[in-house]
Amino acid sequence: MEVPENILIIGCGKMGEAILSGWLSAEAGPAAFITPNAVHVVEPTIDRCEDLEGMYAVECFSDILDLPTDITYDLVVLAVKPQVMMEVLENVRKAPALQAGPEGPLFVSIAAGLTTERLLAGLPAGSSLVRVMPNMPLMVGAGATAVCGSAASDESQVKFVADLFDSLGQAVIVEEADMDAVCAVSGSGPAYVAAMIEALRDAGIECGLDEQVAEDLALQTVLGTAQLIDQTGTSPQAAREAVCSPGGTTLAALDAMNAAGFAGVFRAGVQAAERRSKELAES
Repeated sequence: MEVPENILIIGCGKMGEAILSGWLSAEAGPAAFITPNAVHVVEPTIDRCEDLEGMYAVECFSDILDLPTDITYDLVVLAVKPQVMMEVLENVRKAPALQAGPEGPLFVSIAAGLTTERLLAGLPAGSSLVRVMPNMPLMVGAGATAVCGSAASDESQVKFVADLFDSLGQAVIVEEADMDAVCAVSGSGPAYVAAMIEALRDAGIECGLDEQVAEDLALQTVLGTAQLIDQTGTSPQAAREAVCSPGGTTLAALDAMNAAGFAGVFRAGVQAAERRSKELAES
């Protein structure tokens, strides 16, 4: 596929805006060729529409049915919450600008839990669809996104969407059966990391550090460790072991953390998120 001439983003909350701002600021890959005049946004709140137009110079509509009928959209990003997706698709089916056919759009859903089978049942008949699970760091070009095809997409469409999101960090192509686990690991993962930074900061404060000093050190430690692992190609295990001296402070800390259930906490959280993703598919 070529770079889309006209893109529509339906729903521009935190994740929709992250995709919008990320694509418009991308300097590499196919997203580097996306310009504000190629993007339309649907966002029901008038004030929010005005803010988006002012910040990104895109045209915003408050209703899907208000979309211009003389424009053919090549790519439509469905960025609304899973709980309202099927209601939104009812209006998508009614919109003349979004009908399927030889010139119809490729739909991309970012909704957690909703399978491609269910989404295709709600889209105009004959629509093409690719499903993605991005995460919030794509707003700063550091996202982790999983991409899977559907019964109504081909390999070139899946690869094209993966390349678009790879412009915003890293994108991987997976089987749809893996998407609930992806949601639990990388989709929700930024919240786990932020919570860990909070906990590390608070523990530092309890040991006597100034709050801002503790937060700066905790944040830079997480950032630096991720960069170390990424840029040197070392494994997380090797990076951990490199910091541990026999009988030293780090091993004492890890022993205490493991005794308190450190690894089990992450397993429990990821499993809970995976279960919730599956529940969203059934609701």
